[in-house]
Amino acid sequence: MDEPAEPEMTDAPSPNFDDRLLPISMIVLHYTGMQDGASALARLRDPEAKVSAHYLVEEDGTVLRLVDEDKRAWHAGRSHWRGITDVNSASIGIEIVNPGHEFGYRDFPEAQVDAVVRLVAAIKARHGITRGNVVGHSDVAPARKRDPGELFPWARLARLRLALPRPTKNLLDPKWPEAGFLLALERFGYDVSNPLAATMAFQRRFRPELIDGEMDGECRMILLALLLPKPQGDD
Repeated sequence: MDEPAEPEMTDAPSPNFDDRLLPISMIVLHYTGMQDGASALARLRDPEAKVSAHYLVEEDGTVLRLVDEDKRAWHAGRSHWRGITDVNSASIGIEIVNPGHEFGYRDFPEAQVDAVVRLVAAIKARHGITRGNVVGHSDVAPARKRDPGELFPWARLARLRLALPRPTKNLLDPKWPEAGFLLALERFGYDVSNPLAATMAFQRRFRPELIDGEMDGECRMILLALLLPKPQGDD
């Protein structure tokens, strides 16, 4: 399968960055959670705000480059994934313009999704990032964040081998007790210090039609399938 071409982009430098302490191994997707793209861009470039991302993708598909990839942007905050606690040092951060749950969460336009897909594909190939490390902000900070949210088209990224797919075949319920489910969730990569938040983050990513925090049989089956060895790995 041919990789989609990297989108054209415009430089809009942010002063909010520092040096990386870890090699790049992750991509973290966010929504901006502000009323419009202009407000989000202003905040991401404001020295007083102390936040940034490497890229901002507008609703019309315009891609702005705010921080060079070899620098550490300030997008993930207090976060954790697969043993990494300095997620900012290990990741490329992509902010996707969407008002989010506070200001009228809505579907992501096709032009925007297309740009995100092409950007993720290019970054993933450039740094050899595995599908299991293409994640949402809610995955790395489940107790604090909900973005990019249940409307983000993870399935489309998965079909292009840019993110892990939701398992749908040959599902078996391991019937783990709550402690077993949380142990498995932690093994997969989540911070489970807040069990409800971690479970909801997992559901938001892999079972978005029902986000209730219940560690039910369907969640157990999906998680088991994700943990089982795959012949092709999670590259």
